Amino acid sequence: MSGPEVTRVLVADDQTVVREGIVMLLGLLPGIEVVGAAGDGEEAVALVERHHPDVVLMDLRMPRCDGVEATRRIRAAHPETEVVVLTTYADDDSLFPALQAGARGYLTKDAGAEEIARAVADVRSGAAGLSPQVQLRLLERLSEQSGRSGPAAERPATRPGELPDGLTAREAEVLALIAEGLSNAEIAQRLFVSQATVKTHINNLFAKTAVRDRAQAVAYAFRYGITGTQQ
Repeated sequence: MSGPEVTRVLVADDQTVVREGIVMLLGLLPGIEVVGAAGDGEEAVALVERHHPDVVLMDLRMPRCDGVEATRRIRAAHPETEVVVLTTYADDDSLFPALQAGARGYLTKDAGAEEIARAVADVRSGAAGLSPQVQLRLLERLSEQSGRSGPAAERPATRPGELPDGLTAREAEVLALIAEGLSNAEIAQRLFVSQATVKTHINNLFAKTAVRDRAQAVAYAFRYGITGTQQ
């Protein structure tokens, strides 16, 4: 009988002390195997090509190739590898480019071992691994953008009660639960359906809305008011 599933993690940080500290910390966590450590984005891209990790813990401010560009290249070439940003900076100029590049998680370096382990587990299960502070800032930013742009610019006209882009009521319900941060398994449990059914709904709504990942799906949900509090 096989043992518990192990998550293979790559660490990328240009500061040797920080990088070695993160590697040591991860080595103490059950179910995580560190397969490599990179000193910059170029090396991170190369090591992902070599080791095919499940998750990359990615610093943002690095020489040669920064974390945003490295994330973009990794996600394009290896979509099965998830990226969790682990950085000193929690400002908008760092947060939103990283998420747009394909990062599924975003933590600051004061995160503890439990928070890092949770983020790694979340992105592997299909959820977003965002700290509560980052989730709050993301929602605030989406609200600000919606308010500035106005309904004419951001929301194509729909008749009262009509969902955008031909979404069905069930697809909108799944989208709202994604926006709440639920994983596929949690959505299946909430709706009393199988995970395969949830995946089908997600594939359909992604195709209809032209979003590429869950981060973009969250932005879409809040842009159109498809959230749990408004269903």
